[in-house]
Amino acid sequence: MKPSVERIRHELKFRIAEVVRCQRLTPRMARITLHHSDFAQFPSLAYDDHVKLFIPQAGVPLAMPMAGPNGLVWPEGAARPEGRDYTPRSFDQARQEVVIDFVLHGDGPASTWAARAQPGDRLGIGGPRGSFVVKGEFDYYLLVGDETALPAIGRRIEELPAGARVIAYIEIADAAERQAFATAATVEIHWLERAAGAPGLLAAIGAADLPDGRGYAFIAGESATSTAIRDHLVTDRNLDSDLIKAAGYWRRGEADHDDGHEH
Repeated sequence: MKPSVERIRHELKFRIAEVVRCQRLTPRMARITLHHSDFAQFPSLAYDDHVKLFIPQAGVPLAMPMAGPNGLVWPEGAARPEGRDYTPRSFDQARQEVVIDFVLHGDGPASTWAARAQPGDRLGIGGPRGSFVVKGEFDYYLLVGDETALPAIGRRIEELPAGARVIAYIEIADAAERQAFATAATVEIHWLERAAGAPGLLAAIGAADLPDGRGYAFIAGESATSTAIRDHLVTDRNLDSDLIKAAGYWRRGEADHDDGHEH
């Protein structure tokens, strides 16, 4: 099959899910497992899908919105909770569960909520509204990002089949933030630890020895950095711009980037 990408849209749904498990993957990454009966049909076809999480205010129960022509509409008089985009790290339709990984960066409504979450807590979750599905086989997959991209990168690594070649550059705070992935793919990971003085993502990709052949690149993290890496791959490495996805999950100096990601 010729390599290509396809956008698949899903019906917009909202659920008030219940926390069933909380795990601390690393000092700065929490894994929260959510349950809802509707997750038996949870539609997540791509590793970088996004759901909108709605964070309850202390002592204020979450209201159930309705789907309107331009998104969710909240009941009259009900406070709209803070919303942030997150990647479903994994999901199990049989168990009716969705797993979300949260970067614990010390502030922000979602990060604060995740650090304190306990089984029985509730969280609003809408979407995903669509999936960006990569089809066909590539000679290699280049995955680039910081902590905020780890859920998508980790899911991609674990979902790729035997015979796939993955080269990943992941920027993290220190060695304690490294993660292990169960995968049949051949994976080469370069952990860039800020505490050890590692180069940033742009410098690391600039010095990288990439394979020959057709590659697909996924880049995510700080907005300006993602854009600069994409430009480098297109201009200096001659990668096909249609086979690069660069996402800005956050923007340096902005507490609430328009993308809505907090991770």
